[in-house]
Amino acid sequence: MTPAAAHPPGTLGIVAGGGELPLRVARAAIAAGRPVFAAVIEGWADPAPWRDLPHIHIRIGATGRILTAFHERDVRQLVLAGAAKRPSLMHMAQGVDAAGLRLLAKLGRAMFLGDDGFLRGVARVLAEEGFEVVAPQAVLAELLPPAGLLTEGVLGPDATARADIARGIAVCRALGGVDVGQAVVVQQGLVLGVEAIEGTDALLARCGALRREGPGGVLVKLAKPGQDRRLDLPGIGPATAAGAAAAGLRGIVIEAGGALLLDRPATLASAAAAGIFLLAIRPDAFNPDEEISP
Repeated sequence: MTPAAAHPPGTLGIVAGGGELPLRVARAAIAAGRPVFAAVIEGWADPAPWRDLPHIHIRIGATGRILTAFHERDVRQLVLAGAAKRPSLMHMAQGVDAAGLRLLAKLGRAMFLGDDGFLRGVARVLAEEGFEVVAPQAVLAELLPPAGLLTEGVLGPDATARADIARGIAVCRALGGVDVGQAVVVQQGLVLGVEAIEGTDALLARCGALRREGPGGVLVKLAKPGQDRRLDLPGIGPATAAGAAAAGLRGIVIEAGGALLLDRPATLASAAAAGIFLLAIRPDAFNPDEEISP
């Protein structure tokens, strides 16, 4: 008997935050013949789109009920997907059940780290509870973009934009090295803004008011150095393209194979309509002196 036969994957559990990603994970798993069960977290995700899918709508502090629901449905693998509001210790403690208190104790100092450190702590605790945390892209590999210029009919970055991209890579690495954020906006060598807890949409909205005269800037969004890529991989979608356009940017840069490109047709169409290039790069190999052709 093979290991796979001895330990079948069972139901896929989903801890669902906001946005379309958790739903896409669920539907892809179902289409592949695998049952799913989701914990749709109050305040993070709208339960309405889940009405026809197996789920519970529950507060984040009700950890015991969440874990019991997963165990009762033979969940061995979990996906953490979707936008989440980082809970404060006070928020976590409100209405927390006994299992939640035990989880908080196990998390320990991870509660006070950046998002990657916190999520690593969550994955470690879930592993101790008998669950394997898997990446959304393990179910939806098509979300990972290939290297190259992804928008059609839009010119690639010129020398100024390529220099901004190189600057953005360096800033993202510095930010990620201290577990702060995943995105930066650079225009003509100047950093207009960096992402922290507010998220990319708010970063773009803020940078629009800081735009300088001349060629527009670029948004560079990359995974943190050493990041656990099962957790919180950078993602962009149509709202990112719209926000970049409103901010007067001329480019969006993500990592080839290291970002989630959500609703690809709509995202590329929105970017192209605004004349914004969408470029997937390999950061370690990026050379600002090399021209980029379609």
